[in-house]
Amino acid sequence: MTCAIIDYNSGNLRSAEKSFQRMAAELDAGDVVVTSDPDVVAGADRIVLPGVGAFADCRAGLASYDGLFEAIEQAVLNRGAPFLGICVGMQMMATRGLEHGLDTPGFDWITGEVVQLEPNDPALKIPHMGWNELVVDRPHPVLEGIASGDHAYFVQSYQFVTDAPECRLAHVDYGGAVTAMVGRDNMVGTQFHPEKSQSTGLRLIGNFLKWKP
Repeated sequence: MTCAIIDYNSGNLRSAEKSFQRMAAELDAGDVVVTSDPDVVAGADRIVLPGVGAFADCRAGLASYDGLFEAIEQAVLNRGAPFLGICVGMQMMATRGLEHGLDTPGFDWITGEVVQLEPNDPALKIPHMGWNELVVDRPHPVLEGIASGDHAYFVQSYQFVTDAPECRLAHVDYGGAVTAMVGRDNMVGTQFHPEKSQSTGLRLIGNFLKWKP
């Protein structure tokens, strides 16, 4: 079994690679590869899409690799391979991103928009950076053993607001409810960085590697 972490020049993937490899070894869950090869991605058993920076830049970066997004779609939508989007990788699951005055199409896998964070407390800084307590909205196999009050690590100036409330799996309070995790069918996404979220993040990664939608 192979878990493919997509490399499309959107941030340093070393910490993600190490965390996934650690949990794959502990669980005897196969191999973890970092790749931008569409053939490898199309045949992978699990897909992880990280993302750091601006929505439009990540979308353009993904599109710059010929056949890569099509390979992700083939694996996730046609074969039903489990998918995990992280940070902007989660945000790109939305219908569109509205960053910096741009209207950038997303994957439209979960309906909604990525909009600027606007906390109702002016003392709260943007970007939202650091640890925050998760509030679990709905049970999910990838959240097994993770409860409201557990901490996860965030770096964000924008958030995914979905108009499909059944798809919001968890949120945090940062001057109002902010989406922390979404999911449907064989796909999930986290706004937080599981590879930087210590025990909570490692548990989530392990759950994802065992998940059979």
